[in-house]
Order: sequence, then C-alpha cells, then structure tokens
Amino acid sequence: MIPGLAIKTLRTLPLSLILIGALLSFGCENTAEDIDRLANITPEEAVDISKNVTVIYSDSARVKAQLTAPEMRVYHDSTGANEFTQGVLIIFYDEDTEEMQRITSKYAIQRADEGIVEFRDDVVITRNDGMIVKTNELIYLEEEDRYYGSQPITVESNHGRTTAQGTSFTSDGQFNNIIFHNGTALHHPESDAQFPSIGR
Repeated sequence: MIPGLAIKTLRTLPLSLILIGALLSFGCENTAEDIDRLANITPEEAVDISKNVTVIYSDSARVKAQLTAPEMRVYHDSTGANEFTQGVLIIFYDEDTEEMQRITSKYAIQRADEGIVEFRDDVVITRNDGMIVKTNELIYLEEEDRYYGSQPITVESNHGRTTAQGTSFTSDGQFNNIIFHNGTALHHPESDAQFPSIGR
C-alpha cells in the first residue's frame, strides 16, 4: 500500500511544484561554488558616457571657459567624478571674451567633491603671450586657484628665447608666478648687444 500511495501522491501534485523541486535539487549540486561566485560579483559603476562634448563655463552671463572632449564619463558614485579618457581641451577667456590660455592633455579627471582637477599625459598650457608650459602632470586646486605637479616641467617664453626646467613645480592659476623645484634656465638674447662688454 505504501508504494502505491506514494505514486498516487506524486500524480496529484501540480506540475509546477514538481518542476520547482527538480530545479532546487539540481541547483544544490555546487552550492558552495555558487555562493563564492555570487559573493565576488561587484556591482557595475553607474556612469553616463557622452561623445563629442562641449561644455561652457560662465559666471553672471560671462563666458569664462570652454571645454571640448571626444568623450566624457560622469560617475554617479561617491566621487562624483567627470573623467576624460580620450583627451580634453579647455580654453580660458578674459572679461572681453578674448582667449587668455588653453590647456590640453590626453587624460583628465575632475573630482568635483574634492575641488581637484587632474591633467595627465602630454599636458600643454599655452598662454596668449606665447608662453608654453609642458609637463605630464598638472593638478589644479579650485579653492586655492593654484596648480602644482610632481613631474618634470619645461617652460618656453620670450618667443622661445628663454627655456626653464624643473623636476616639479607650483604655480598660480594664470601661470604668472611659477616656482620651479631644482630649476635651471637658459636664455638666448636677441643680439650680442645684451652681453656685457668685457675688454672693449
């Protein structure tokens, strides 16, 4: 009687319960491995990716800067970062909307919550007076309006007649006052008249 009762009970069970039981028994074969695999899954970062970006920065209806980049990644995590993995160009304007200087680099990241912008890899700053600054690391502190870098820096001024170098540097926001660490400089005068006359 018992075997017959068991068969009768199975036949009267809904098909859905039988399928669920089969799936549960099948899924329990590698329970420990499945748990480890699920525990090691990291959630994907919430990020918005925009292509061919142009961003205008203005204050009281006056344009202060324009940013262009092939790609911008906006992260919606605790950092609130904007990342430019394919390079960036920023042009700064004066009160008359004339270009003051521009910064280009192959990589940049803005950490808005920290007030820090980092430019890396072939960073070039060009001022409207012809001065050119080259380095591989440029970090901007927004609250202090100050730049610094721990990588070597080269500055060309006076239309290429003066070249200064350093192992690292700090600077104001307009690159009017650059402080070189372990700095050297070389100046090429326009003519011999700038040399002191000795024995003449």
